[in-house]
Amino acid sequence: QVQLVESGGGLVQPGGSLTLSCAASGSIFNIYSMGWYRQAPGKQRELVATSISGGTKYYADSVKGRFIISRDNAKNTLALQMNSLKPEDTAVYYCNAGGGPNSSWGQGTQVTVSS
Repeated sequence: QVQLVESGGGLVQPGGSLTLSCAASGSIFNIYSMGWYRQAPGKQRELVATSISGGTKYYADSVKGRFIISRDNAKNTLALQMNSLKPEDTAVYYCNAGGGPNSSWGQGTQVTVSS
């Protein structure tokens, strides 16, 4: 399993943008699914976006059109560009490699959207 480290979280005003980054300790070339999840206080962790090897991308309805997931297999990184942020996007965001029950998780990075 790869180790994952997220960065890029912070405080942003509504309507603003942030880009999260996830660095993997090893190659992600053969990892079928890389994704971003988030967990808001008092809520279950939810899938935000996934990038499938081969190019397919999936977005939750709540972020579709605002967030962009990108994967760089050469640099072993995963990014999430978040635009038009809303207060309801406030959560801890987690990077995931593998997507299944034995997948790898990062430690999370806090994103707070508030004026």
